[in-house]
Formats: sequence, C-alpha cells, structure tokens
Amino acid sequence: MPYTDPLEPMLQREEELRHEIARRLVEEAGAPPPPALSADHLDAADAAIANWEEQGEEEQDQRAFRAMGPLQQLLAEHREIIERIVDERDRRLG
Repeated sequence: MPYTDPLEPMLQREEELRHEIARRLVEEAGAPPPPALSADHLDAADAAIANWEEQGEEEQDQRAFRAMGPLQQLLAEHREIIERIVDERDRRLG
C-alpha cells in the first residue's frame, strides 16, 4: 500500500471549501453561477474567510444561539479544517 500523507486530504478539503465559499458568495449576491470561478471570486472568498477569522470568539459564541446560514456554516467548517491543518503541522514540528 503506498504511503499517503494525512495532511493531503485536509489541504484538498480546505481548497474545496474555499471554492464552495466563493460559489456561495456569488449565489447570495443574486448572480447566476459562473461556469468557472474567477480570481475575483476567489479573492472575495479569501476576504470572507479573513473577516470570519478576525471576528472575536464572543461574536462566534453568540452565533451558537441562533441558526447559522449556509455561508456561515461553510466558513465555520473552513476554520475547523484550518485548525486541523495547523495542529497536524505543529505535531510534525514537535
């Protein structure tokens, strides 16, 4: 059985989530889905991810008391996968 790096599926999932976030932003803007995502779409996804990361934990904790929309769920899942990637990389360095 060939060696597979446990980090690789996490990195792939992170990239998939980034694209899903970009598509969701397009959809929420009321635009038809593009045949392919542009650099602008991915930049908007990166900005949404950065904004989500900058929010304090208090703001995120308050979201636990109300339903999250599809975009917020994707952003939360992205944050979780990033945390798992960081943990895996830290284990490798430790």
